[in-house]
Amino acid sequence: MAARIQRPQVQRLLMAQLAVLALTSVAAAGIDGISGASSAALGGLVAFLPNVFFAWCVFRAQGARYSKAIVNNFYRAEAGKFGLTAALFTLVFIAVPPSNPTFFFGAYVVTLFVHWLGPWLVKRPSHT
Repeated sequence: MAARIQRPQVQRLLMAQLAVLALTSVAAAGIDGISGASSAALGGLVAFLPNVFFAWCVFRAQGARYSKAIVNNFYRAEAGKFGLTAALFTLVFIAVPPSNPTFFFGAYVVTLFVHWLGPWLVKRPSHT
């Protein structure tokens, strides 16, 4: 029976990003009220949603015989993430401009910085 290769568990990283998004929104609400909270939530979502898309796309194929598909999925996922980020920024600034750009960009940057915690948050599959 062949051993099944496990994909990395990125749910913890995505949950940490959601937690940071919620914390920045709550902090912004305490400082600036509902307008600050909505700006922070929009900024966090603009950072979070493309990362969910990337994680969903990049881990579809696994195993050594699919190495070419894995590389192709990675490049497609990165291009899609970039395009989705640009589209979300455009959508936010045209449809619902943030009332407080400081909270919007602050939440965006802080949500992106959660990736620095990736080595601790991403659970690696056991090879034993």
